[in-house]
Amino acid sequence: MKRGFLAMGPLHCRGDMRFDRVYRAQAIILKRGDFFEADRLLTLYTLERGKMRAIAKGIRKPTSRKGGHLELFTHSQLLLAKGMNLDIITQAQTIEPFLPLREDLLRTSYACYVDELLDQITEENVPHPRLFYLLRDTLAWLGESRDLALTARFYELRLLGLTGYQPQLFHCVRCRRLLEPEGRFFFSPIEGGVLCGICGPLPSDEAQQSGAITLSLAALKVLRFFQTHEYELCRRVHIRPALHAELERVMYRYITFILERNLKSVRFLNTLRRQGVALTTLSQRQGHP
Repeated sequence: MKRGFLAMGPLHCRGDMRFDRVYRAQAIILKRGDFFEADRLLTLYTLERGKMRAIAKGIRKPTSRKGGHLELFTHSQLLLAKGMNLDIITQAQTIEPFLPLREDLLRTSYACYVDELLDQITEENVPHPRLFYLLRDTLAWLGESRDLALTARFYELRLLGLTGYQPQLFHCVRCRRLLEPEGRFFFSPIEGGVLCGICGPLPSDEAQQSGAITLSLAALKVLRFFQTHEYELCRRVHIRPALHAELERVMYRYITFILERNLKSVRFLNTLRRQGVALTTLSQRQGHP
């Protein structure tokens, strides 16, 4: 890549006229797939245009200079040319490669989940800078986090809030009463939040079929804390394995209700769990007691 790409001045074409068909974008690579013999079709999340798809021509050739700048998860500065159906990436320069995400299978799996969730919950060509920065920051956190599940739960709650699906955690979504730290609680994906013990289903109630699931007070407290505090505080919270499992079950039930589909990356994470990978703490993996 030529030096000075990021600081290039206005683009010109013949006759010193502005070439409006060429534009720049900061992008994070969400997904990629082979396209024709030597190209790749990339799904990007950009700062300027939100989610979009673009073609990287010749990227699969051994001589391609763009390949290393368009790896999965990479944050790059791109130069694109507008095409008939899909825009074409003509230049790329890495801003942040997030290398730890490619050096550890568990980190890779969580990063794939983060990317897939954003891909599924957003529409194309809808700019949302806060979503871009959330994605960028989350990929950085995943590269150093000692509790990847905690980082994922924080990301889920922030993503849901920014996309209009923030769960109600402080008032009963049915009777609107303030939820006091006592009694029983339920989470209703259909109603988008927590039900109090009075409004929640009885064990024999047909309302159980509505999808409301039991929510412990400890889980409710963690979800509230993550929803209202920044990551630097949330990352210090110690969460027991049983509580982690409950938080994941509640959040994934809500997310799959919103998306009306399961996520492939979650199936892969579950496979890792069955093989015992995800049950090994990062401190143990790194040789700490």
